[in-house]
Amino acid sequence: MLRVSKGIKKRIWFIINPISGVRRKDDIPTLINRYLDKDTFNFEIRYTKYKGHAIEIAKEAVNLAIDVVCAVGGDGSVHEVGISLINTKTSLAVIPIGSGNGLARHMSIPRNIQKAIQTINRNNQITMDTVLVNDRPFIGVGGYGLDAVIAKKFNDDRKRGFLTYIKHAIKEIFRYNPMNISIDTNGQIKKMPVVLCTIANTSEFGNGFKVSPKSDATDGKIELFLLKPFKFLSIPKMIYQFFTGKSDQSTYAEVISFKKAKITIPNGQAHYDGEPLTTSGELNVCVVPHSLQIIIGKK
Repeated sequence: MLRVSKGIKKRIWFIINPISGVRRKDDIPTLINRYLDKDTFNFEIRYTKYKGHAIEIAKEAVNLAIDVVCAVGGDGSVHEVGISLINTKTSLAVIPIGSGNGLARHMSIPRNIQKAIQTINRNNQITMDTVLVNDRPFIGVGGYGLDAVIAKKFNDDRKRGFLTYIKHAIKEIFRYNPMNISIDTNGQIKKMPVVLCTIANTSEFGNGFKVSPKSDATDGKIELFLLKPFKFLSIPKMIYQFFTGKSDQSTYAEVISFKKAKITIPNGQAHYDGEPLTTSGELNVCVVPHSLQIIIGKK
């Protein structure tokens, strides 16, 4: 928990992504000014102008010893800000205005802007784990299967929002070919075809779609969620299980908890916190315990 001498205000920067999500952003500065506790915080608002800009702004904040940096955007914005604050004294806050808001949902951060600002005022902090894959960090969920293909299609689409995501999910689920992977976790090696190979530090992709319902970002472990090839007639039941927090009970699912793992995958698409990238070969995955301070909502 951040401790400040009585009478000294904390400094907070709000980094707003003007193109995330589907809502207008014009009113956000007014709402921040209205609802932020200015007896506790001095604030500054910064806007991102290009992909990766939030990383630069957040690193500048760390260098200036800013107490809190708030990502105002979706999971991509949270990813850029959050990875820049790992192993620093600067805390992450989130005002979730994106399409999925997976990390915010896991951390019980309200999607209502006024309530999210009031959550910041309460300053209820935890120190969460993060994930490192080779030299790339991420915060919540990363994947190498069907979810990565959908994340790339969604990222390339000019339209945002849940319906756009569903459109791409429906298209891809019927034409995705399972990939063959090798997994070395806890000294045990498995080789299998999978549809999803998801590393989960938190529970969901976003929009209530819980890929790993039992994941806890403070337990010093991460989960590997594997979805094996399935019958198309099983899709409605699986979708129900994902949205009701029972995905781990699927006949086609396997969940492995670990601290370190080695995963070998073919050339293909990946995503970290919904941000698409390409990767291949050997992935050395590990949890980085208690490495990011974050302001959370009421459980």
